Amino acid sequence: MKTLGEPRDDQENHVLFDRLSALDIAAFVVDGVDLSPGTAIPSDGDPRIDRALAGFLFTCGPEHIRHPEPVTGDERGASYPLHGSLAGTAVSHTEMGEGGHECTATIDVALAGGGQARVERRWRIDAEREQVLLEDRIINIGSVAFPPMMMYHLNIAGRLLGPDTRIVSASIESGERSWCFGDGESAHFCLPAAVDADGWSQVTLAGLAGLGGRDVRVRFRADTLPFLQMWRCQRGEADVISIEPVSHRIAKRPVLETAGELTPLLPGEVRSYAIAFAVV
Repeated sequence: MKTLGEPRDDQENHVLFDRLSALDIAAFVVDGVDLSPGTAIPSDGDPRIDRALAGFLFTCGPEHIRHPEPVTGDERGASYPLHGSLAGTAVSHTEMGEGGHECTATIDVALAGGGQARVERRWRIDAEREQVLLEDRIINIGSVAFPPMMMYHLNIAGRLLGPDTRIVSASIESGERSWCFGDGESAHFCLPAAVDADGWSQVTLAGLAGLGGRDVRVRFRADTLPFLQMWRCQRGEADVISIEPVSHRIAKRPVLETAGELTPLLPGEVRSYAIAFAVV
């Protein structure tokens, strides 16, 4: 892709941003095919996540990334919401760069624990690698520390997969496995991310029948996203598989805290994340 949101060489190739939900990606269209699952998703009853999960990419965080948990010691009885507070938060400022090669946004987020965070988001076309690149800066703009937790759901329609579609990554012990991993109609795994010489990790969903056998390649900064999680769901009308670079392993917050894995971000401090994706 040469531009964000514009066709290329008379073919329909574009990224559709959702300004009402953190400038996540509502649709990723390649040669007229939208990779996002649309309505073929399960629902946990949270309309924010139903909307976000239907798109190609949505962001969990910045203070929680999985299922709801109570805020420890909170007298209000507050809980961290499903996948955190960022999804469903409208963009406060956005700007498209000249030529459509870059788009930036600012999103201010009220955190479940009472803090405040700002996400400075930058989307751009990396012409050298022929990929879409996302760079996020999470800033603590509140008065209390909080431990950032981030996960990026890249959701791919199961209808595009075929019997020969494989997950290929050095993070997997054998180097690859079938897309239909685990048992039953839904499954997930979370592994330490194998790190390349440049400090990034890579995973490829290879041989998508609905894209003419092409691959979806995802890369991510492994210093702040040190785990590769994947999830699939083929249950009822749901048919989706997700590639999910993530900051923390699967465990309850008290377990992570006791293990010293919840590193606080002090007021004014910044933590950065980056992911990239391409159809090759």
